[in-house]
Amino acid sequence: MNRRKFNTLAGLSTLGMMSAKANYNPLNTPYQYHLNYAPHLGMFKAHAGDDPIDQLHFMADQGFKSFEDNEMRNRPLALQEKMAKTMSERGMKMGVFVAHNIAWNRPNLASGDKDERAAFLSEIKSSIDVAKRVNAKWMTVVPGLKDFRKNIEYQTVNVIDTLKAACELLEPHGLVMVLEPLNFRNHPGLFLSESPQANSICKAVGSASCKILFDIYHQQIQEGNLIPNIENCWDEIAYFQIGDNPGRKEPYSGEINYKNVFKYIHEKGFDGILGMEHGNSVAGKEGELKVIKAYQMADDFI
Repeated sequence: MNRRKFNTLAGLSTLGMMSAKANYNPLNTPYQYHLNYAPHLGMFKAHAGDDPIDQLHFMADQGFKSFEDNEMRNRPLALQEKMAKTMSERGMKMGVFVAHNIAWNRPNLASGDKDERAAFLSEIKSSIDVAKRVNAKWMTVVPGLKDFRKNIEYQTVNVIDTLKAACELLEPHGLVMVLEPLNFRNHPGLFLSESPQANSICKAVGSASCKILFDIYHQQIQEGNLIPNIENCWDEIAYFQIGDNPGRKEPYSGEINYKNVFKYIHEKGFDGILGMEHGNSVAGKEGELKVIKAYQMADDFI
């Protein structure tokens, strides 16, 4: 595939942000990214097919050195092992998976209910085995809905106490739960919605096993002011996720200046993973090429 044809398929005419000096690589030539971006299953299935192993190989062939999978803990054990083996062979790191059954429609951690706490801790314990099986370090935690019958300060204490108990399980294994604040528009009523709130909770828990997952899409909607908020939370951020707004698609599909955000994160010395937790703005192979090109463009900040 020649470069001109690839550029057309990738939608550069609509992106309109390619620098004159850029020389982005075509498909199947591994691209050398400055940051460690992690795709997920389904993002490139038009090219790679439905098989998860083939999709991992395709990601690696494009130069992606990590992979994240929210549903990993629910996948068959044999598939977990096969995916872990493939990632190891291709030199890929495992990013986050969701560590527990998220309470989207009820207060659980904020309520202080002993049964809810016990169920959460049991799921964290099970996720330790998953993390070891797939060579993961990070797992996502969402504390569920607010308990509107309780003052927010009491809810906060309930959440902190539960997270401290979870850290006692995770610390001996060097594992990290990353708390993800989610925006009010997509997830109304959740206890954890803002990065300053997550920062305060992590400071109160006081463990290397409790950090922040800063989802740039969610925080653009919830609070904006992205770079200053990242700066203020920096010591507690262990993981980023990506998605443009509106639409939650790849960079350059919305309003966020991802090149500047990525440049800032890189200049801060971040050597962790940035999960590509978004959809594709265009379906099929054309859309997948557009995703790849968007990341090459956004990563061209040096």
